Amino acid sequence: MEGGETKPADVEEALAEVLMRIVSELHDVAYLIERVEPQLLAVSGGEQLLSSPDSLKVLQGIDLAVQKTRGLAEFIDTITASIPEDWQIDLSIALSLVKLADMQKALASGLRHGHSQPINKAAGDFDFF
Repeated sequence: MEGGETKPADVEEALAEVLMRIVSELHDVAYLIERVEPQLLAVSGGEQLLSSPDSLKVLQGIDLAVQKTRGLAEFIDTITASIPEDWQIDLSIALSLVKLADMQKALASGLRHGHSQPINKAAGDFDFF
């Protein structure tokens, strides 16, 4: 490579371990989506939101998104059990495409603890991008 650049070393890891990290991330996504519904009900006055057909479709869409996300997690979790332990994959390119640093770290090493947005985070707190 030119200019003293070095090519990142190929990082091979067990496919089953990587898939279980994805399962964990999917459960986290389901949790985050699930937290939206009660907030919508609280902000909109609850009964008004429930009486609108369009709003009900949005709430049903939220529920469906949670179910699909958990379903994908369970699907991946189940097929992972049949993957031979010696199957290895190179994560370097795939990880470079993940833009959220916290998710990239979790997928690379599984080192994240807890949910990406804990419930006890104070209202108004936000992270700069």
